[in-house]
Amino acid sequence: MKVVVALGGNALLRRDQPPTADNQLQNIRAAAVQLARVAAAHDLLLTHGNGPQVGLLALQAAAYAKVQAYPLDVLGAQTDGMLGYLLEQELANLLPATRTVTTLITRVEVDPQDPAFAHPSKPIGPMYTQAESERIAEEKHWVMAADGAAFRRVVPSPAPLRVLGLQAIRWLLERGALVIAAGGGGIPVAATGGQGDTGLHGVSAVIDKDLCTSLLARELQADVLVIATDVPAVYLDWGLPTQRALAEVTPQALARYAFAEGSMGPKVEAACGFVRGTGNRAVIGSLEQIEQMLAGTAGTQVRPEVSGN
Repeated sequence: MKVVVALGGNALLRRDQPPTADNQLQNIRAAAVQLARVAAAHDLLLTHGNGPQVGLLALQAAAYAKVQAYPLDVLGAQTDGMLGYLLEQELANLLPATRTVTTLITRVEVDPQDPAFAHPSKPIGPMYTQAESERIAEEKHWVMAADGAAFRRVVPSPAPLRVLGLQAIRWLLERGALVIAAGGGGIPVAATGGQGDTGLHGVSAVIDKDLCTSLLARELQADVLVIATDVPAVYLDWGLPTQRALAEVTPQALARYAFAEGSMGPKVEAACGFVRGTGNRAVIGSLEQIEQMLAGTAGTQVRPEVSGN
């Protein structure tokens, strides 16, 4: 079975943890144990988020005033390499030496006129109190928004249009490699736009990794898309006494509900897009239950139609 797994950035660095290299490594080691078991039984393409990591790099870059801070596309490429290296090494340590594990730095084309550039919505970096976020917004001219009870920086998140390097990804998968690609949603690039100019240039944004993974999984005709996050399922009435988990559901049923734009919303959109585009299932749930999710007994199973409906 060809499995595509989108690994959430918060699964690699939990919300309550300081963003140290050691914390990140310990979380990746724990994630690798779950993912290696999947890779032992299936063809696996792995993507990952980078919200906490790219936000930290942006803070570090802004702290050095003698050089203009690097744009988000360059910082995204740095997180691709950093997280890809850590995931690749820990997975390779758990799999047979004959199994190739490789990381691809992946560019993804976006529309330079995407409305998302005028309406930042993608949370990155650490959590702040409201007072801290107001001070940072004034000092750095960043857009801040509520994320649960805290506040985070938000940046443009244009829709992915085309994954560049798809042929290399497909070639590696066909030869049994475990491929790590499109980290952080891929590096956003856009057409230069001059007449007769077919070149691309980087743009300062962070593509939603779930939407990019859904596009990539459709292009690869994956058998199942797994969106692994830090909650066990999609919930209705999240945070209220009436909250309840969804077990099996169709894209049509999910369309009746509204989910948070910066968190569960893109995951639901990505899952529904994959199911509609392929007729195969998608699952949203906790990485710790990934084997049960693949077996259909855990997480929110999004299917073209649910038996009995």
